[in-house]
Amino acid sequence: MREKLHNLASAITLLFRRYLVAGIIAIIPIWVTWMMLEFLFRVLAARGAPIVNQLAQQLAPFAPGVATSLQEPLFQSVLATLIVIAGLATLGWLTTRVAGQRLMEWFDGLVERIPVVKMVYGGVKQLVNSLQARPDGVQRVVLIDFPSPEMKTVGLVTRTFEDADTGRKLAAVYVPTTPNPTSGYLEIVPVECVTSTSWTVDEAMNFIISGGTVAPTAMNYDRGVPVEAATPYDLLPEEDEDGAREEGVDFDVSELM
Repeated sequence: MREKLHNLASAITLLFRRYLVAGIIAIIPIWVTWMMLEFLFRVLAARGAPIVNQLAQQLAPFAPGVATSLQEPLFQSVLATLIVIAGLATLGWLTTRVAGQRLMEWFDGLVERIPVVKMVYGGVKQLVNSLQARPDGVQRVVLIDFPSPEMKTVGLVTRTFEDADTGRKLAAVYVPTTPNPTSGYLEIVPVECVTSTSWTVDEAMNFIISGGTVAPTAMNYDRGVPVEAATPYDLLPEEDEDGAREEGVDFDVSELM
């Protein structure tokens, strides 16, 4: 009898552990997604909250009911988030126009006069601009031999340059880590040792963050694709003589993120 109870307890414990592990595996993607969305929502809501508060104060003498509704925490957060998103979209629209680009140039010149700020702002702006154009002679998403010649890893080419002594073409390749792509390694690799892929930046990020579980069905492992085989992130609208981008050209902004 005691042995039967012991076996039953062991079976229950084993099932509990199995189901617990299955539950943890099932909840991890949901939890991580929720945490990221919650963080983004809080950031956007915090940036737009002062605008909503100011709007509520202006409406209070004329429409006290509306002003009270604007002060409700949930409604205020949602409205603040929508205001910030609309502002970002408007800013993006302005940067495609000549007047908006002139304004951005004026702002860049203003920031350049601030000693410490210009270092951070200039570095981030240069990084963003470099991701908007395909590197010379190589695709954006590549494979390099790392950490040993017997294996390859996914990297993003940030720029290309030449060896000062030999003129050999080199590529600066950022190798993100899994599952956090904001940290990684910067490798300087000869262009001839880089394997160009047909992957987009978005596909590469999904591959890295998911630990390889989310990926395109094909990979250019042994032989790279021709550089001329442009991927969607390369198809940015061209600029006219005034520096404004051509209208009516569709491109996927998510590939630049």
